Amino acid sequence: MTLHTPKITGAQGRPVIRQLDEAAINRIAAGEVVERPASAVKELVENALDAGASRIQVDIADGGKTLIRVTDDGCGMTADDLPLALSRHATSKIDGSDLLDIRSFGFRGEALPSLGAVGRLTITSRATGEAAQISCEGSRLSPVRPAALTRGTVVELRDLFFATPARLKFLRSDRAEMQAVTDVIRRLSMAEPLVGFTLRDVTGGEARTLFRADPANGDLFDALQARLATVIGRDFTDNALRIDAEREGLRLQGYAALPTYSRGSSAQQYMFVNGRPVLDRMLYGALRAAYFDVLSRDRHPAAVLNLIADPQRVDVNVHPAKAEVRFREPDAARSLIITALKSALTGAGHRASSTVGAATLEAFRPEPRVYQMDRPSQQSLSRAFAFQAQQPFAGFAEAPQAPAFAPPREETTPSYDEYPLGAARAQLHENYIVAQTAKGIVIVDQHAAHERLVYERLKRQMAETGVKAQALLIPEIVELSSTDAARLLDAAPALAEVGLGIEPFGGNAVAIREVPAILGQVNAAALVRDILDELADSGDSQLVRARIDAILSRMACHGSVRSGRQMRPEEMNALLREMEATPLSGQCNHGRPTYVELSLHDIERLFGRR
Repeated sequence: MTLHTPKITGAQGRPVIRQLDEAAINRIAAGEVVERPASAVKELVENALDAGASRIQVDIADGGKTLIRVTDDGCGMTADDLPLALSRHATSKIDGSDLLDIRSFGFRGEALPSLGAVGRLTITSRATGEAAQISCEGSRLSPVRPAALTRGTVVELRDLFFATPARLKFLRSDRAEMQAVTDVIRRLSMAEPLVGFTLRDVTGGEARTLFRADPANGDLFDALQARLATVIGRDFTDNALRIDAEREGLRLQGYAALPTYSRGSSAQQYMFVNGRPVLDRMLYGALRAAYFDVLSRDRHPAAVLNLIADPQRVDVNVHPAKAEVRFREPDAARSLIITALKSALTGAGHRASSTVGAATLEAFRPEPRVYQMDRPSQQSLSRAFAFQAQQPFAGFAEAPQAPAFAPPREETTPSYDEYPLGAARAQLHENYIVAQTAKGIVIVDQHAAHERLVYERLKRQMAETGVKAQALLIPEIVELSSTDAARLLDAAPALAEVGLGIEPFGGNAVAIREVPAILGQVNAAALVRDILDELADSGDSQLVRARIDAILSRMACHGSVRSGRQMRPEEMNALLREMEATPLSGQCNHGRPTYVELSLHDIERLFGRR
């Protein structure tokens, strides 16, 4: 089926080249910049941030279709600036001499004229002197007129896409569009924790606050932590590791959650480059790669990370929406993310997410109590025990009163209260070790814990000796497309480190000469095609490494303490001490927790003592 497009032809029947008018040009540009109300909000809020605003308020009606109003306390604009601000490619952000030195959110000068081309736009601003106002409707400008405004700028956009009504049919429901706007504000608020953000729904004339984040105080990390607690939740910040690493002129800052705080989707993954929210496959692929050894494939890590680089090393001028970036040295950026996160996870040692204990308490929680029992005092306990002591029978000499408390038994188990995982006190169902700590108890899954310990031991041994390669008796030749062959050969040095030897074989064919010995019998051609799929998806392949680790994991499973085996106290304590000394021992090989910690305070709450 061929799509025939009518052409404007001249006298000789050939197509005529015409110069489009300004209104058509602006509507075409708006199609790239303003996809939906959330796109308009993003552009306007970024302009407010570039103006140095410390507080930004966004009012939305009908999901942004009828009203978007952004109010800020930034530097503002003068009456002479307003007509220029609505001219295409007019901007105060850059001078045009170096498009690789971008240090602001906006720089194209397309957002305001694009919004004025598809909606009814009004800008009121005050820099110095009197405030001024200008309007733009369907690319038609009104004269600048005086206005009343204390400071900053108010941009009001009404009837979005009234000039291009066909675009309205592609918008989703008001609720879905509002959710997209909320997501934009949340992301920008994480990028700028020192700025206050307020989002309100003013549909029907009543203002309803949907999101509010007051300006955070303190240094960068304290401010970011406070902002993340507001945006994502305190569960995330309580279980996140601080990331601050620098390498080859790049710096990575932010927070990454423990593996046991994994999510069912990638909804809690936020990546920024120089404070700009981005959607970059390479960056998200690096995040997955950093966690692949501690999470199963159906679980996703949670993280908020900002990659800081010299603007000369990052090209943000890739797409009008500015959500895509290109790095001059992508391998350096990827390597920094992986090494920084792996180092932080290793440094966390045996630590597991606090949400594990909360979920355990919730499972234990009984039906609502009908009374509240106060915890008795020590004196009340003494009287109660004395009352329950045996009394002498009548006619016999009075027996000495039983002591209020039995004398303490001689301690037979060594005290490990000073250790994080405490001292083993019991084994339940031949699988769960119960240990007492200074502040509560720890319940350990002995099989899962020991499996992780053995797995880490096997990985260390392989790292010391390397991955042994097994040469194929007859090399396997695989025919590929030219693109796939080039992509695979570029990755050949990295694949060789894990025992997969690949060489060019003329044309678009490659020869597989070696495979990792530990994999045994393997379909080399199928393995290579799976690797290519992963390279196309994320720009990197961890498939061979993952398969090797999967075999080590199975070996660890068979070589670990089995469920159902009774353990002596000294064995249980030795397991706890090794867990404390082994990185990543807080989760099993699939990301599930190896232990649950319950504080004495929480246990007493279960019994109504608090």
